[in-house]
Amino acid sequence: MALIASLRLVLAPPHPAGRPFIAGGVVALVAGLVLTHWLAWLGLIFTLFCLYFFRDPERVPPGRPGLVLAPADGRVVAVSPATPPSELGLGPAPRWRVAIFLSVLDVHVNRIPVDGTVTRIAYRHGKFLNASLDKASVDNERNALAIRLADGREIAVVQIAGLIARRILCHVREGDAVQAGARFGIIRFGSRTDLYLPEGIKPLVAAGQLMIGGETVIADLAAPA
Repeated sequence: MALIASLRLVLAPPHPAGRPFIAGGVVALVAGLVLTHWLAWLGLIFTLFCLYFFRDPERVPPGRPGLVLAPADGRVVAVSPATPPSELGLGPAPRWRVAIFLSVLDVHVNRIPVDGTVTRIAYRHGKFLNASLDKASVDNERNALAIRLADGREIAVVQIAGLIARRILCHVREGDAVQAGARFGIIRFGSRTDLYLPEGIKPLVAAGQLMIGGETVIADLAAPA
């Protein structure tokens, strides 16, 4: 069963954002078969890499309401109080932040952490530092979302570009009603995703843990403070 699950992950269909790259690799492969073998090998390797990098497996969110789910696959690199990005207008009070680093081997599709309504989306240009560094949350190029829960509390998700990642894609808009576990974007080629919990909510994860986007529970909104 574990082998089957691994194969399903590796062979998952690619995200639409990867199709131009995959098509480019196939063109190079075909051209190489006609012109020169080294180009064919390069095209094949690039195509296989893109098929793996842009894989978009299905995920099954937990059925219980009130859970905050991981917005991305990857490893937790920091769990600490921090102020949400100022452009979201969530105030200066620190709240718990869970930072997830995505290597080039992780699934890079981002997922909504909770049911709610997107109240604000703000893109900010910045640097392309190593996304595993703590200062990447402040200095790097990013796209930040604020999501309002049914009870009025707010949560923030921030897509952060990394050393190699230069393109952040977000498919939702302000005013959209969103569901936990649903896809909302992707970051190309290595990145980071930060999650800011509602005030008074503590995370259930620790630095070093591996996350599965749309499935791993990061916090319980119904838990006592």
